[in-house]
Amino acid sequence: MDVNAWFSKRTLGHRDYATIARLIDLKKKQKLSVSVCLPTLNSASSLGLILRVIKELLVDEYKLIDELAIVDGGSTDDTVEIARKYGASVFFDNGGNDNGGFDSLPAASGKGEGLWKSVYHLNGDIIAWLDSDIRNIHPRFVYGTVGPLLCDPAIGYVKGFYERPITEGGVVKPSGGGRVTELVARPLLNLYYPELSGLIQPLSGEYAGRREVLESVPFVSGYGVETGLLIDILDKYGVDAIAQVNLDTRIHANQTLESLGRMAFGVMQTVFNRLDRDKKIKMLAEYETVLNTIKHEGADYSVEPRETAIAERPPMNTLPEYQKKFKKRKAKWPSA
Repeated sequence: MDVNAWFSKRTLGHRDYATIARLIDLKKKQKLSVSVCLPTLNSASSLGLILRVIKELLVDEYKLIDELAIVDGGSTDDTVEIARKYGASVFFDNGGNDNGGFDSLPAASGKGEGLWKSVYHLNGDIIAWLDSDIRNIHPRFVYGTVGPLLCDPAIGYVKGFYERPITEGGVVKPSGGGRVTELVARPLLNLYYPELSGLIQPLSGEYAGRREVLESVPFVSGYGVETGLLIDILDKYGVDAIAQVNLDTRIHANQTLESLGRMAFGVMQTVFNRLDRDKKIKMLAEYETVLNTIKHEGADYSVEPRETAIAERPPMNTLPEYQKKFKKRKAKWPSA
C-alpha cells in the first residue's frame, strides 16, 4: 500500500466516534473490555482533572471504560494519592518499586517500561494510553483512539494526532509543538520506513491498541517507545493495521530544549537498533549511551553527562508470568 492510499484510508476523525452509545453497543456485541492508562511522573497539577473527566463521563455515566489506571515513574508529589482519590489503579514502572512480577529480568525504568508493564497489569482487550499533562482534557482523547478499534476489525493500533500550540516569548502560537517529531522522528521514518511516513505525529502520547497486538511486540524502556512500537507493528502486521485519528488540539506544557534533546536521543537509539536488526544498515560500532548536555550559567559553560541507555523488553506474550495470568483468555483478534 502506497502512502497516499494508506493516508486516505486510515486517517480518521474523532467526531466519527463521538456517539458513545454506539461504541458501547459495539463493545458489548464483540464482548470486549477497555482499559485506559496514564503514564505519570509528578503529574499532580494536571492529573486530577483528567481522571475526573474520564471517570465521570466514560466510566460512571457511559461505561465505555472498564478499567482506569496510572503507571507511575516514582513521583515525589501527590500524583499517586490523586490517582487513588479518583479510583484509578496504581502501578509503578521501575524495579525499585515494582518489577511487574518479572524478577528474572533486570530492573529498568522509563515511560516505555511503564507502558510495557501496564500490558501485564491491565485486563482490557483494548488498552488506551494518554499522557498526564493534557490541559484541555476532553473525552475525545479516549473515544477518538478507542472508536476505530471497535468499529473496524481490520485495525489493530490507532495513533492520535492534533495541533500543538507552543508558547514563545510569553505568546501562545496555534502550532509549532512537536519539534522532535518534525526534526528527528518523521525524517528518520521517511528515510528508512517510508510506509510510516504518512503518520502525522508518530510520537503522540495518545494511542490505543488491541491486546493481541500489544502483547506480541517488544517495547523499549525510554522515550523511543512510540517509534519502536510503530516499526514493530508495521513489521508484524503491516501498515494497514495502523490508523491515525484527528483529535483537534492538545494543550500541554512545552518541554525544554534539554528535555527534547534526551527524547531525540532515545528515538534515535531505538531506530538504529531496528535498522540494524532489519538489516537496513550495518552497525560497525556500538553507539554511545551517554548524552553530554551543555550547561550554560552566565558566562560559564560546562558538560553534564547523562546516561540514557534503553532496555529492550521482549514481547509480553513470550513471558511465563504473562502466559500464566492470561492462560484462560481466548484471542479476539484478528476475527475469524
